[in-house]
Amino acid sequence: MVRAYIGLGSNLNQPQEQVCQALAELAALPQTRRVAHSKLYRSAPMGPQDQPDYINAVAVLDTELGPFDLLAKLQAIEQSHHRVRKRHWGERTLDLDLLLYGDLEIATEKLTLPHSQLHERAFVLYPLAEIASHVVVPGRGRVIDLAQCCSPQDLQRL
Repeated sequence: MVRAYIGLGSNLNQPQEQVCQALAELAALPQTRRVAHSKLYRSAPMGPQDQPDYINAVAVLDTELGPFDLLAKLQAIEQSHHRVRKRHWGERTLDLDLLLYGDLEIATEKLTLPHSQLHERAFVLYPLAEIASHVVVPGRGRVIDLAQCCSPQDLQRL
């Protein structure tokens, strides 16, 4: 089993319910066990500001799925929530990001691990630090140290 960390976000169609439903769907993935998840957080949108605030969380999974299989399952969950990609950093019913997959470092057109902006995003780092502060992001350092260097901006724990 490999430990994987998933970032969740939503700002459309009852975002809290979208994220909570997605957490349940992650727990039901084959060959996978949901170990923990953070509390929910509210954050201002990145990019275009003419959209609602986001609800975010991070989940910890132990999985036997490979990274590309896990990514495909995450994208299938997004699609089941009617995810539509209209604009970069635009509003969405559900966004699931594979943040870390063990200590794997990979950069392909389809998948980059660790997630390329993980270390810059308070809405990822603070929920991640809540449940896995000891984790080391390959090439970046410990989650707790990264979070302390990242301003919480408008992040609000719910």
